[in-house]
Amino acid sequence: MAKISVIGAGNVGATTVQRLAELELGEIVMTDIVEGLPQGKALDLMQAGAIVGYDTAIRGSNDYEDIADSDLVIITAGIARKPGMSREDLISTNTKIINEVSKNIAKYAPSSIVMNVTNPLDIITYTALKATGFEPEKVFGMSGVLDAGRFASFIAEELRCSKKDVEAMVIGGHGDLMVPLPQYTTVSGIPLTELLPEGEIARLVDRTVNGGAEIVGLLKQGSAFYAPSAAVARMAEAVLKDSKRILPASAYLEGEYEQEGIYFGVPVKLGASGVEEILELELSEEQYEILRKSAETIRKVISGLGV
Repeated sequence: MAKISVIGAGNVGATTVQRLAELELGEIVMTDIVEGLPQGKALDLMQAGAIVGYDTAIRGSNDYEDIADSDLVIITAGIARKPGMSREDLISTNTKIINEVSKNIAKYAPSSIVMNVTNPLDIITYTALKATGFEPEKVFGMSGVLDAGRFASFIAEELRCSKKDVEAMVIGGHGDLMVPLPQYTTVSGIPLTELLPEGEIARLVDRTVNGGAEIVGLLKQGSAFYAPSAAVARMAEAVLKDSKRILPASAYLEGEYEQEGIYFGVPVKLGASGVEEILELELSEEQYEILRKSAETIRKVISGLGV
């Protein structure tokens, strides 16, 4: 049976554990530095299993030793955005947190695949790579599945159709310079560009780019966790079932999309080895220009991290 460790028992972490438990993908350990928090939530989730109907073993812990022998480690630790904050505002605090987390992953779960969820996503995933010393394909970030889900939701709302029929694609940095791709977004196989005029698509793209900030502004405290945890669960299932799903993820680029040495949102093949392949899509020059600006922003931040 697979072992999954979720580091961080906040809203994203605990909801991720709930979704993974319901999928019965393996035993789960949820860790957090706050005493009693992961233990209490784990007990609550165990009791829910008797009602919902899952037999997943869930354990809460404050000790990194309990993540030993994990097949997949999911990082959700760190502070969340508050109104007015950008993902980049989180860099200093979350970089320090993820450095410590990643060193413990390397110590206790050296054979694991690592998925990072902590923001700023692409930068923190790079931090996790350097701190663990793992091979790049074993460390990736959850970003594009969430962004594509937001894009798909807005499209379905606009077209008054089922969300099940929308397949959206988003690449680029997880932030203000993400690049939704209407030409690779379809509704029951029909390209979005044949269903909506350019102006309407541009409006939906803009809402997608600001999707996280919209939720932060409404909540006043905290940030999104239902959709992020759903995205994590989809990606975790692809890894643990070795299903070779083609999904957008923050992956380490080594020349793809004219970029090298950074993490960036691109379509990948996810399986038991992590990122097993990066797929390069043909983009318009305008999309490439946004992509380059997004990559340059990430690169500038990375150069100042000292990792």
